Amino acid sequence: MSRKRVLASAAAAVLLVGALTACSDSGSGEDGPVTIKLLEYQEARADVVKALIPEFERAMAKRGQEVKVELVADTLTDDQFRTKITQQLHSGTAPDVIDMGGSNVTGLAGAGYLLKLDKYLDKWDGWDQYYGSVKDGARQPDGGYYSLPHEASLQSLFYRKDVLERLGVDTSQPRTWDELIGRMKQVKAKTGEAPMVLPAGTAWGAGSWTEGLLPLVANTGSPLFDRESRKWTLKSKGLSATFDLYEDLVKEDLLPVRDLQNPNPWEPTKYKKFPDGKIVVAAQGSWGWKYDWGPEGAAPIKNVREKVGTWDYPALVPGTEPHSISGGGYVFSVNAKSEHPDAAAELVKWLSSGKPLAKQLTAVGALAPRKDLSGTAPYKDEPTLREAERKLTTSVQPTLGDGEDQVSQAIQGATAKIVTGDADGSQAAADFAEEAEELLGRPRVAR
Repeated sequence: MSRKRVLASAAAAVLLVGALTACSDSGSGEDGPVTIKLLEYQEARADVVKALIPEFERAMAKRGQEVKVELVADTLTDDQFRTKITQQLHSGTAPDVIDMGGSNVTGLAGAGYLLKLDKYLDKWDGWDQYYGSVKDGARQPDGGYYSLPHEASLQSLFYRKDVLERLGVDTSQPRTWDELIGRMKQVKAKTGEAPMVLPAGTAWGAGSWTEGLLPLVANTGSPLFDRESRKWTLKSKGLSATFDLYEDLVKEDLLPVRDLQNPNPWEPTKYKKFPDGKIVVAAQGSWGWKYDWGPEGAAPIKNVREKVGTWDYPALVPGTEPHSISGGGYVFSVNAKSEHPDAAAELVKWLSSGKPLAKQLTAVGALAPRKDLSGTAPYKDEPTLREAERKLTTSVQPTLGDGEDQVSQAIQGATAKIVTGDADGSQAAADFAEEAEELLGRPRVAR
């Protein structure tokens, strides 16, 4: 998925020196030779990192440190990864460095499996370049950092501007959900198709939470998780409004309810009907530009930048404004039992800087989590990613914590009942609160 580009040797040298200067701030204290292991469980990430490892080893050698990196490329699903890495960390057999989704960090750090990185980050000038929202998202309940984010994401509503223009439907930013629903009714009347998709139900799995309900409730002014008390709020005006929105969309036949009950609901919706122009609005993250609809994505849309645009999520409750939702992406964490924590930290910082970071971001279609990548190739040649990155300073960053998997499970069940017609919005909200409390346990629920 990465692009091969020829860079002037002088420019490459400058970037490499810059990244190394940033990495050298903490000092390794390990003269080597040492060998550290890096786990990558997604093929695209493993491919790009594999090509970068020799550069890191040469860079460390120039500093007089012999560090070898062994790449553990183990292609797994997210669920398989979580099971395997937990077993390995518990048994003491896990790699030194782990690349994983940021949502995994809280549980693993709380169990004592991950190394606290504050002493490395505090002395590293690269940390000052990170967006505040990215730092906030990575901070753990104890105030410390157990991971270094190497990408960010932005979730918005992607829309087929070519289709809407052809149908004579307004393509400007909708200010409220009522306004957007009015437009979708126009599309429905002209095409006969359910015109939008929001992940919902059990078949979509965790996506019904992370890409479905969470971005909707995040901008309602109703917090979900409190870091100080470490408790979840399961009943709120924002949650009620969000479940009611799902009910309204189903009642108006604006969501493809049959497709949402498909074993792989993203296939008929995001991979078929959105590319075909039958679905005109899809809740999606910035990764969609690459992974879903880019030239090498799962369902390429020809001239995607001309045909597809993005809207912020409209306001759902009075007193709020349209906003996109920023989120984490993948992070590097260091095994708390690593025999070479300094070398592992150097690798993490080097991979999160300059040209090495730009190559990874471009390969997976992620946003830069720091401010100083816009002029670095090949990331600088990705206008859709850089445009989305600019919204990170104004986007909403929902606060989440330990227990998110249990909340996600309850959300899946509650939204499934709306999709099947077995519950209205208020019933689904009540069912969610009851199931989530049972899964979380009363001590983790706010009163």
